[in-house]
Amino acid sequence: MRLLRDNPDGVGVTIYASNVDPGAVALSVCDVAAIEPRYVGNDEYAQFALDFCRTHRIDVMIPPRRLDALAGRVADFAAVGTSLMCSPLSAVTALTSKVRTYEIGAAAGIPVPPWREATDADEFYAAVEELSRGGETLCIKPSGEYSAFGFRILDDRPLSMACLRAAPRPVVSVEAVAGAMRRAANEGEFVPPLLVMPFLDGPEISIDCLSAPGGELLVGIPRAKHGRFRTLLDDPTVVGIARRLVRHFELAYLTNIQLRYRAGEPVLLEVNPRPSAGLFHTAFADLNLPWAAIRLLLERDSGLRNPPRLGVRLAVAEAVMEVTPRLDDQGPDEASRYLPTARSLPV
Repeated sequence: MRLLRDNPDGVGVTIYASNVDPGAVALSVCDVAAIEPRYVGNDEYAQFALDFCRTHRIDVMIPPRRLDALAGRVADFAAVGTSLMCSPLSAVTALTSKVRTYEIGAAAGIPVPPWREATDADEFYAAVEELSRGGETLCIKPSGEYSAFGFRILDDRPLSMACLRAAPRPVVSVEAVAGAMRRAANEGEFVPPLLVMPFLDGPEISIDCLSAPGGELLVGIPRAKHGRFRTLLDDPTVVGIARRLVRHFELAYLTNIQLRYRAGEPVLLEVNPRPSAGLFHTAFADLNLPWAAIRLLLERDSGLRNPPRLGVRLAVAEAVMEVTPRLDDQGPDEASRYLPTARSLPV
């Protein structure tokens, strides 16, 4: 939001933000806050978004979620005067599944880690047995999620005092996971497909990408994550992998690709057809990627003329600002009437 407000063209912007959670931080720093409908299907959510854009005369919509509901509706939004910033529906559909992402990526020659999908306890045990033969620590994560929810490291060792004294880790035993899958199946609960794969504990490389429709990468800025530190890497190898993925899936505008190293080589973790939560770090590369994406969408010209400043090391620290509650009738339930508003917008 700060980058959009402080855009290099000096254009005044009004930022509307919506969320299902009235306490979402984004609602504290935007100009106009709204509550989204919760637990609705794609058609109903898309209709909410279209009605909102029509009512508020939104020029540009940048969806960070519910992409499967909005991708492919560019013409519908254009009909109400809104430009939708989104990759094609085919890319969103494929990338929502990590299995499809890995299958398509591997077929295109992109390095991917070994993996197996498990939909029940027996498949899970078989996957663990097969992949553990190489001696690597394994992990699991839901096949169809973008975020880190559900990620666990598999560890059957007894709990030690050293573990209790250390910072907590998302660790679970093989038997506990298999037991959870069995109980869910016995009780008729949906068991989400799980990916079983090696746990790669090296620094994550997160590449923020700006690309033109059709998959032409205009700029890719890799960020290596080391605890609270970030390094903007000058690494043509990882940018080359991002370029190939962006072209293959025909990704457009702001997207994010995550890699980790295995045996000294970068391998694919996931491809997100949306802006990353850490996109604001790229401001230290002396580029304003959110505004460049707006220009690309509206004018077909990103306005970027200089290469990014790389090799920069950053420290991530907390920021605090004061907010005050306001009464704002934005939704059907009582909780949605109370939305925070920022007293000081710069963050």
